[in-house]
Parts: sequence; C-alpha cells; structure tokens
Amino acid sequence: MPRFRQELKEALPSLWRYAYVLTRDRSRADDLVQDCAERALRKRHLWQADRPIRPWLAKMALNIHRNGLRTSAARHIHVAYDEADLSPHALPSAEQGLEAMEMLRRVDALPPEQREVLLLVVIDGLSYAEAAGVLDIPIGTVMSRISRARASLKQEPTPGPPVRLRSVT
Repeated sequence: MPRFRQELKEALPSLWRYAYVLTRDRSRADDLVQDCAERALRKRHLWQADRPIRPWLAKMALNIHRNGLRTSAARHIHVAYDEADLSPHALPSAEQGLEAMEMLRRVDALPPEQREVLLLVVIDGLSYAEAAGVLDIPIGTVMSRISRARASLKQEPTPGPPVRLRSVT
C-alpha cells in the first residue's frame, strides 16, 4: 500500500498535465485528477505492481473524461483557446502565446483517434506500447496514428478569412 500511494503521488503532475490538455480548463483538470485519484485508490487492488502506474492512470482519466463528455451537461461545455487561462510562466512572450494557441487549435482539429494517441505520447509521455494498452489498440495502430497526426500538424494551416481591422481616426 505505501508503494502504491508513493507511485500515485509521483504520477500526479503528469496526470494533471494530461487532464488539462483533455479538458482545456484548470478547474476541470483538477476535478478530473481528483476523480481519477479517488477511483485509483478505490480500485488499487486492480493495479499490477509489476507494471507502471502512469498508463493505468491515463486510461482511467481518459475513461472518466469520455464518460463526462457523454453526459448532457458536459457535452456542451467548451472553453475557447483564447479564453483559456494560459499562465505567463508557460508562455513567456506574446508571439509564443499565439503560436501555442494556434498549435492547440490544430491539435484540437485532428480526428479524435489521432488526438488521443498524440496527447498520451507527447503530453503524458507514455511509450507507444503503453499508449496502445491505454487505448486497447495494437502498437502498429498507435504508430500509424502518431505518424498521421504529426504529418497533419507539419502542414501549413489553411488560411482563414482575412482579418479586417477597424479604422480609428
């Protein structure tokens, strides 16, 4: 039991980062991590001590998040990236902030199956094999989805409508 609690405690920062990327909201990420930690403590007997805890927690967090999206109230909540609370510590300059927001928009535009794999590997730091276990898909599928997601993100974004500036004279 002490080993489980210690590993859970050490996994919480990466779990929170993953929860934040899933929810795009600090308080919802806090709630998701809280729900996940509570469920992990209740179901600690299901954790296999010879395996890393992070993939187990990531799968649990993803399932809790997906279940929340299925409820009618949570389905309609969306935080726009430009309204998200992005701390100045994470974004040292305005230009970097704009680049980060654009990348978040592009990641959000990916098909859900590509986005989920990309977030597990890039944000949560799971290996391809661990991500495959979390999503219950073959490792080759993980590799393919990551490859397609990265290729899509490397493409130049399609230009939107021209920005019209108001003249103030």
